[in-house]
Amino acid sequence: MSRKMIKIINGKVIVPGGILERGIVLVEDGVIRSVGEEEVPASGAKIIDAGGRYVSPGFIDLHVHGGGGFDFMDGHESAFLGIADLHARYGTTSMLPTTLTASKEELLHTLDTYERVLPKNRSGAQFLGMHLEGPYFAMSQRGAQEPRYIRNPDPAEYMEILGKAHLIRRWSAAPELPGALEFAHAVREKGILVSMAHTDALYEEAVRGFEHGYTLATHFYSAMSTVMRRDGFRYAGVVEAGYLIDEMDVEIIADGKHLPPPLLQLVYKIKGAGRTALITDAMRAAGMPEGKSILGSVDHGMEVIVEDGVAKLPDRSSFAGSVATADRLVRTMVQEAHIPLLEVVRMITATPAAILGLSGSKGSLEQGKDADIVLFDEDVRIHSTIIKGELVYAHG
Repeated sequence: MSRKMIKIINGKVIVPGGILERGIVLVEDGVIRSVGEEEVPASGAKIIDAGGRYVSPGFIDLHVHGGGGFDFMDGHESAFLGIADLHARYGTTSMLPTTLTASKEELLHTLDTYERVLPKNRSGAQFLGMHLEGPYFAMSQRGAQEPRYIRNPDPAEYMEILGKAHLIRRWSAAPELPGALEFAHAVREKGILVSMAHTDALYEEAVRGFEHGYTLATHFYSAMSTVMRRDGFRYAGVVEAGYLIDEMDVEIIADGKHLPPPLLQLVYKIKGAGRTALITDAMRAAGMPEGKSILGSVDHGMEVIVEDGVAKLPDRSSFAGSVATADRLVRTMVQEAHIPLLEVVRMITATPAAILGLSGSKGSLEQGKDADIVLFDEDVRIHSTIIKGELVYAHG
């Protein structure tokens, strides 16, 4: 039986702890066979000359709603595949397809669509499981989430949805809601990551949520309580809990719009690259021209306007999801927040892999791991994307 081999040469290979200036990566049957600077024999291998570009682990997006004119809430297979293909062009090799707050029926339909499309998920970013964002949120922190679908956790409802737990990797909710701690226990028992999102919790409520399983802060700072006054007294919120709980992971929309460079620097300074994941939170307009768009399903979604490199509600009172792609996150962190490239790459590769419990197979270029690889230049422009040993995108 013939082996399928790829040999990447003449690249700046990003490995844990450093860069191999003239590195070589050998891939065999979808798995990394060797990484180093010594010449290795590879008879019959397809040669990819990196031309001095960076050779990086593939980018992992924990939170993405759409792109290329599609949203996962559209509820059809072509939307899932179109989004996966679009983001692969920008360096994303795996992702968590993410829902919006919706009816139980719509969520179940989206999960059914995901299950049908999984066997066809071959040419684009690999799906690692669904991320349910909502519907159990604080109305006061709804952001662009559809208010008519926001509600408190209902055991009858979420236990029915958990009948499809094998399809769900992550569920975001507000920990201060009535029944939210019991919800977290039920979700965690199914092996699903629980994160706090769209929350107005006080610091003490966020700590209690963490103790009951809310170990990740969804789009940190966005739709989230921070220092507030009540009856003249100041109280800390979820942002402060995220900083003070050393073991809490955070994800940030590093598009330079949702969080300006000083806040990106602050998150990095306090949480560090090992507890911070970069996410796109991209909606359907990612990779599309600016102008009018729709957040959520094409039939029942909310009209938004895309301008200034971000999606906004029509009255411009709130952002409505980003239009970022993964390369833009890396570029923003390096060029605007002035964070070292190695640390930034870690935040979009090794850290999200660790959050998902996938460090054994993804997140770094090491022998035995999945051959998810991205080549990019000094300006973080994507040249090639390889997913499980298959070249799925090459510039030009």
